[in-house]
Amino acid sequence: MYGTGPLSRRPAGSFNFDPPPPGRALYLEPTPKRVRAQLGGETIVDSRRAMLLHESGLQPVYYFPAEDVRRDLLEPSDRHTHCPKKGDASYFTLRAGDRVVENGAWYYPAPIEDAPPIKDLIAFYFDRLDRWLEEDEEIDVHPRDPYHRIDVLRSDRHVRVSLDGRVLAETRRALALFESSLPPRWYIPREDVVADLEPTDTVTRCPYKGTAGYYSAAGVDDLVWYYEDPLPEVGRIKGLLCFFNEKVDLELDSELQERPETAWSNRVRSEERKAA
Repeated sequence: MYGTGPLSRRPAGSFNFDPPPPGRALYLEPTPKRVRAQLGGETIVDSRRAMLLHESGLQPVYYFPAEDVRRDLLEPSDRHTHCPKKGDASYFTLRAGDRVVENGAWYYPAPIEDAPPIKDLIAFYFDRLDRWLEEDEEIDVHPRDPYHRIDVLRSDRHVRVSLDGRVLAETRRALALFESSLPPRWYIPREDVVADLEPTDTVTRCPYKGTAGYYSAAGVDDLVWYYEDPLPEVGRIKGLLCFFNEKVDLELDSELQERPETAWSNRVRSEERKAA
């Protein structure tokens, strides 16, 4: 549903049937995981019957039966919104411990006719709660998509990274990381990076890989990222360096690769406009 996935807003492939128009797909499914969320020291939801809603262009969202939610911590709100794919939503304000989250949860009392069966299921803004758990493991950023896959493969391809004709890195020892609906990323040993690296304060989090730190290089802020302590599933990329394909010239076996169009491309253009 995300990036260039088959049911995303910009699918990369083609079908032999008529799929939903790009950006219109919804898919609701049960998850076998026990899911919990906490706010202000209270467990606000604890469910073994959670549903996962996939929506084109968006990350998955957990929806919960009302019986699995601490309704005493929810206060009806005056806020109402309309979604053309789901219908009219009503909201709750959350009050737990010393925490108050205005309009932090929503539900659809009367979904539109062709919406998935989400009637009266309750969803929460992921980043407004204090902590989320799948089984006994904490998750970050958003629920993990069960159809999201990462493959990390050794490659002896000649990888050359440059910018404005200046070589920044060159190696035949890269790890290629292939991640669902995203461009391939090439993780390079530090010894094969010749660019001067300037640490930055930027930190980002990925629910599939962990917490990333960044370096500026060649006069470009946050051009390079790395995972010093990645999640076990991608432990092989620990400490390796990766350049934004969107910002550099990447050659594989002397063949220049097209810069991919991603959410980061827009940020690159914004930076270039500011510099101009």
